[in-house]
Amino acid sequence: MRAHIKLLFTSEQDNSKLVSDGITIEFYKPANRYCKAVLLQSLAPLALIFLSIHCQSQSVNTTMSGRSLGLANVTAALPDEWSILNNIGGLSKTKAANAAVAYEVKPALLGGNRMAAAFSMPVKTGAFGFGLFRFGDNFYNEQLATLGFGNEFGNTSLGVKVNYIQYQAIGFGNKTALGISFGGLTQLSKGVSIGAYVVNLNQPAISLKDKEKLPAQLVMGVGVKPKEVLQLFIEISKELDYSPTIKAAMEYEVHKKIYARTGFNLQPEAAFFGVGFIYPKLKMDYAFQYTQNLNYAFQMSITYQLGNLITKSNG
Repeated sequence: MRAHIKLLFTSEQDNSKLVSDGITIEFYKPANRYCKAVLLQSLAPLALIFLSIHCQSQSVNTTMSGRSLGLANVTAALPDEWSILNNIGGLSKTKAANAAVAYEVKPALLGGNRMAAAFSMPVKTGAFGFGLFRFGDNFYNEQLATLGFGNEFGNTSLGVKVNYIQYQAIGFGNKTALGISFGGLTQLSKGVSIGAYVVNLNQPAISLKDKEKLPAQLVMGVGVKPKEVLQLFIEISKELDYSPTIKAAMEYEVHKKIYARTGFNLQPEAAFFGVGFIYPKLKMDYAFQYTQNLNYAFQMSITYQLGNLITKSNG
């Protein structure tokens, strides 16, 4: 859904327009630059509130990590320390306790930054994970806390998590929901894996009065590793009442422990680029995204290995 807000003023200057993440704000002959800046600061958060209320309770994307963003936001066949916020089915692939943080900036969308933290702890029968996510500012924000568990069964790993979701908007109070997500990942061969997961499997209600429910989302993807230094990904994600998004990405190890990434999305169209570095017990990933409406988004994530590798037994 696109919110179109027109602001009318009297001046001899030309009209101007800001397009950001599905929000179009047009300035008709603004009085001066200062007036325009003030209005952007005050009305962009209001537009976010409008979208949150009238877009069928559609949440922002909660998948995180600089690696994933550099790979066109693929997550289904990408098991790593961020699986607690992405495909929970990959959580049991974690081989050591890890803590990770990520921050994303959208310069064209005031109040639209995202941040997250993740913790994973493997045990002999699987792995536990805990994650936190936040989007927005003091005018409007979405927050998520999630707790999950994953286990391996032969060449397949499965996971489930419970999400506590909170929406907060000035003048509209708080809304909360409790969602359940389920995912899996299967290693078909040495170089081929397939993953899938469902977000909000139970379609939790956030407003009994208005019968508002969070839509379920299905994500399926394939990862192929034709060479030791090259990985290819293709993925499709589908939400109720929305067209499916198709994603394709590539990761190449240009030098030992140094990675280059790129990818694209269709519906909506977007391009992605990223780099990654791995040091002993430390991973750093940086990525940026370009879309026609949003312009640029930048994300950086850091992961630190807290403990030694753990050998786990398959259930």
